[in-house]
Amino acid sequence: MASNTLKGQVKTPFGRLTFGVMFGYACMMVGLMTPAIMLLTFKMMEIDPNGYTASYGLVAGIGAFFALIGNPLGGAVSDRTNISFGRRRTWILIGPLVGCAALLWIGMATQIWQVIIGWCVAQLFFNFGMAAYTALIPDQVAVEKQGTISGLMGLGMPIGIGLGMVIMMSMPHATTFTKWLLITVIGVIGPVISLFIIRDGKVQMEKAAKENVSLSKKITKIYPSPKKFPEFSWAIASKFLLMMGYCASLYLTVMLVNRLGFTEAKATTSVGTINLIALAATAIASSLGGVLSDKVKKQKPFLYGSAFIILVGLLTFTFVPSYMGAIIASVFLGIGLGCFTSVDMALVSRILPNKEDAAKDFGLMNVANALPQSIVPAIAPLLLGIGGWTFFFLALAVFVVLAMLALKPLPEVGEHKGETIELLPEAN
Repeated sequence: MASNTLKGQVKTPFGRLTFGVMFGYACMMVGLMTPAIMLLTFKMMEIDPNGYTASYGLVAGIGAFFALIGNPLGGAVSDRTNISFGRRRTWILIGPLVGCAALLWIGMATQIWQVIIGWCVAQLFFNFGMAAYTALIPDQVAVEKQGTISGLMGLGMPIGIGLGMVIMMSMPHATTFTKWLLITVIGVIGPVISLFIIRDGKVQMEKAAKENVSLSKKITKIYPSPKKFPEFSWAIASKFLLMMGYCASLYLTVMLVNRLGFTEAKATTSVGTINLIALAATAIASSLGGVLSDKVKKQKPFLYGSAFIILVGLLTFTFVPSYMGAIIASVFLGIGLGCFTSVDMALVSRILPNKEDAAKDFGLMNVANALPQSIVPAIAPLLLGIGGWTFFFLALAVFVVLAMLALKPLPEVGEHKGETIELLPEAN
């Protein structure tokens, strides 16, 4: 497949880029993840008090589908937005801005269909922003530092979630709209400030001579050939399977109310506490995982270990149906996801099929994050109907076992033929 050549990529000094990405991404996660973990569930309990379990699954499932298409679509659009403001900075601005406007709509919603529309728009455009932030790594960071910045970037989500939980716990008597408004403001301001820190600009794309291509080659423009780039497909498969298991955590609030009988007020405090504890573990695992993998120049042992830890967490959820069990299980899930995400992102940066399509290909990779968020809420009522909460967690644990098997074909550091990438010297 013929490819383009990129020239003139503006680079941000490593420390400055790391801070800008972490700050903007974390604030954006306050806007996206606080509703996903807590506010959306309570909104459905407010609108549909008798059927919130099913209606939450409907809203979360449909919304996650838009997250699914938002990441690769946003990545592809970002790759081709070649303007002086910057192809990444443009969507770091537009994505959260539109996404937060949709959150305000949800805050004022009184009908299920209104929540569905708002959440779909929010998921779509927040994922545009996520794709742009993620693409900055292969754009501007040397291979030997990609594990480090990937791990640090991985802190953005736990920091954002933790901040969101603290805010919610500190304002228990605030109106629903006030809560949605506050996270909306944070979700916009953070990315805007990051635009003043991150450097970006127009790049020169030297296109290969136009040629007649077959349908199969046109398809590979969208999805890299599994035959030519099998490692990329295995990376997507392993991440997807692992996230199927991890997404059991989406039902933490529902579980506390439905399985353990918590009131909304008690669930708010409990979910906040559990997430703060788990996210502290996630933050440590994310930063250490990326740094240690760079130092030992090995990635797969960290990925196997992370998947096993998540498996232990799911089994704890299964067989220890208590508040303390939920805390322990969530810590295991947090540690596993933090380490896996940071190391996996660095691995994917090494095996990207084409650098000029970095955001698009990272977007495809991030589908593995979004698709389980759609599938798990969709199948949750079926799994719960078959065997209750025990069967629900055991069924999702099977996916984690499959994820461990899918890791085997992935290349270790130094084994991938295309991982040497030349970047321009840093700007002064």
